Amino acid sequence: MLAQSSQPDFWDNPSEANEVIRQLSALQSVVQRWRDLEHRVNELIELAELSAQDGDLSLQAEISSEIDSISSQLEELDFQLLLSDEYDDRNALVAIHAGAGGTESQDWAEMLLRMYTRWSERRGYRAELLDTSPGEEAGIKSAMLEVRGNYAYGYLKSEHGVHRLVRLSPFDADHARHTSFALVEVLPEVGQAAEVSLNPDDLKIEAFRSSGPGGQHMQKTSSAVRITHIPTGLVASCQSQRSQHQNKEVALKVLQARLLELERAKRAEERARLKGGHQSAAWGNQIRSYVLHPYRMVKDHRTGAETSDATAVLDGHLDEFMESYLRSQIGKDNTTSRSG
Repeated sequence: MLAQSSQPDFWDNPSEANEVIRQLSALQSVVQRWRDLEHRVNELIELAELSAQDGDLSLQAEISSEIDSISSQLEELDFQLLLSDEYDDRNALVAIHAGAGGTESQDWAEMLLRMYTRWSERRGYRAELLDTSPGEEAGIKSAMLEVRGNYAYGYLKSEHGVHRLVRLSPFDADHARHTSFALVEVLPEVGQAAEVSLNPDDLKIEAFRSSGPGGQHMQKTSSAVRITHIPTGLVASCQSQRSQHQNKEVALKVLQARLLELERAKRAEERARLKGGHQSAAWGNQIRSYVLHPYRMVKDHRTGAETSDATAVLDGHLDEFMESYLRSQIGKDNTTSRSG
């Protein structure tokens, strides 16, 4: 890859060149972290030898602290070895869709949007809301969140599926217990144009007025864009950006990601057919339950991981569930099993 980037014709295809540079940068970052850790270990060995000679108790305390720090970083780097799927190091597109149930499910969808936004912030990732369709009374009908950062997709792919909420309804006059559902889709960002070929003749592009808040400009002009891929029937739309051009760019990005995911799903289904057994992320197959009444618990039905601190989970503390899922996939085909 490094030799490829030094070829005279490397920049003849800018989109492919940028993708190679991105991959090279990601690999260099990983290598550098291992080299930094190796350097710290060598320094620790020298410090331990010095401490053994002098019997300095303060050095021993420093050594103990450094061992803990190195061990923690080693565990993190070791865990990242699990993120070896073809698209794991990419940015992610997270689509959230409210299920049946009106305001209840729309409020739940907005809670999930906040949860993933907070998780992204905690990891130092950049989360940008690309599109949102507001609910009629509260919450959202759907939203598209872009999460940018190393291995964003690798972590977030564990969230793909149906999420179930049980709570006392804040919208019910009787304060009755309700069960709500929302579907979360996680797509890897398309890295280069060559990965997904879009024929302009296959696209039906429509402009319409934004239905959500956004000021008079968005309401009075047909700036929202809906793109339909005619051969597959896949649809992507965007109405949250100020101009029609910006909305079209976002919709194309989402459509490319959906087409890439469709191709991956076809390959996964074929592998699953050959291996036997495959479960889709249908509405009846919730991957995780969030119970806020009559007790508090979040449980992942795929791994059995659970916690009673539901508040922390809804505030973005998701690493325990993500790591449990990724570890459960060791020895399995991640692409095939991630939705089940």
